[in-house]
Amino acid sequence: MPIQPPVIEISNLHKAYGALEVLKGVSISAPRGHVISLIGSSGSGKSTLLRCCNLLEHSQQGEIKFKGEPLRWKGTGHNRRPADPEQVLRIRTNLSMVFQQFNLWAHMTILQNVMEAPLTVLKRERDEVEQAARSYLDKVGIGDKCDVYPAQLSGGQQQRAAIARGLCMEPEALLFDEPTSALDPELEQEVVRVIKDLASEGRTMMIVTHDMKLAADVSEHVVFLHQGLIEEQGAPDTLFGAPKSERLRGFLSATHAA
Repeated sequence: MPIQPPVIEISNLHKAYGALEVLKGVSISAPRGHVISLIGSSGSGKSTLLRCCNLLEHSQQGEIKFKGEPLRWKGTGHNRRPADPEQVLRIRTNLSMVFQQFNLWAHMTILQNVMEAPLTVLKRERDEVEQAARSYLDKVGIGDKCDVYPAQLSGGQQQRAAIARGLCMEPEALLFDEPTSALDPELEQEVVRVIKDLASEGRTMMIVTHDMKLAADVSEHVVFLHQGLIEEQGAPDTLFGAPKSERLRGFLSATHAA
C-alpha cells in the first residue's frame, strides 16, 4: 500500500500582523490518525498557526498541503490570498475547528446547531443529518439536550455540543483551539474525557492547549512554540520527561507551579 500523505502539512509558514511577526517559519505535519498538541506561552503563535491551517488567517509565506494537495495562492506578502475559493471551501469543510468560546448560535436548539453546517454547506439530506447529529450528541454525552438552547447548558455541555457540531461534518481532522481554557476544572474534565475518547478512536487532531496532562495523555507528537518558532518538539514522554531547551524547562516549571 502506498504511504498516505499527512492530512495537514505546513512548511516554513510565516504570518505577521503589520510589523508584528507572529509565525517566523514554522513547519509541522499531522499524519492520519495522529494527535498533535501545540503548547507554549500566550503570544507564542499557537492559535495563529491553527487558524492558518483552517485558512481563517492568510499567511504571507510558506506552503500548506491538505492530504498532499498544495493550497494555491495568488499575490505575495501581505497581499497573498488563496487563489481558488472552491478549494478553500473543500479544505475548510474537512477541517472542523472547535473554538475556546463555543460559538454556538443562541437562537437555535443544540440539535439545530449541530445540523446547520452539514445541511447548508454540504447539502446533505435532512433525515440523514438529524440521525448523525443525534448520534454525535449521544457520543459526547448530551443526547438528552437536543431540544434545549445553548444558554440553558453549562460551559462544558456547550463545548461538547461544539465538538458534536464539528464531528457532524465528518471531517478529515479536528482542530481544537484551547478547548478547555474557558471552563472551570470540573467542567474541563467533561471535555477532556470526550477528547480522549476521540483520540482513542484514531482521529486526526491538532490541539492548542494549556493542559499539559491532556497533551501528554492523547498526543503522538507535542510541539513547543516560543515567539513564533518551534523551540522543541517530540514524543510527549521525551518532551515532558526530559526537555532539552531551557525555555521549555522554564515553561513546564511555570505551568506546574500555576
